Amino acid sequence: MSATTSSLTLDAEALYTSLLTGVRRLVTAETVLVGVWSGGAWLAERLQKDLGLAAPHGVISSALHRDDFGSRGMALGKDATHLPFEVEGRHILLIDDVIYTGRTTRAVINELFDFGRPASVTLAVLVDRGGRQLPFEPALSAARITLPDSERVALVRDDNGRFQFHFERV
Repeated sequence: MSATTSSLTLDAEALYTSLLTGVRRLVTAETVLVGVWSGGAWLAERLQKDLGLAAPHGVISSALHRDDFGSRGMALGKDATHLPFEVEGRHILLIDDVIYTGRTTRAVINELFDFGRPASVTLAVLVDRGGRQLPFEPALSAARITLPDSERVALVRDDNGRFQFHFERV
């Protein structure tokens, strides 16, 4: 699907339902969920509840390993990594809202390995917008879209916890 921000409509809640169905097939008793701050963390939190997983989900930040921190800054604080389990030897299901170039995925995998060596890392995303610069491919994506480089899509969450997408020109 190719679109511009003026013509593309994505139902985030419907895509979440698809993601939930797919994640259900990927999760085993040994799997822990880790959400990429911020949209991926929201998704991991809701998936953990909807799947009834006993193990808490983790949150991981890309801030300390970004290759573009000169232009983005190094905001730490509320988006800091929080992994309430041992990473060493764990099967990690990494959850993100949107994958684009793969640079955030690279950064969070580097951050993850700072905490230990997982047995495996599997990536699941709500939206894959193509445009990869690094060789990362999600095992699961609820939607695949194409947007011009000048446009950005991000997941937002309202006060009731419902998901929507926000499109903007950059």
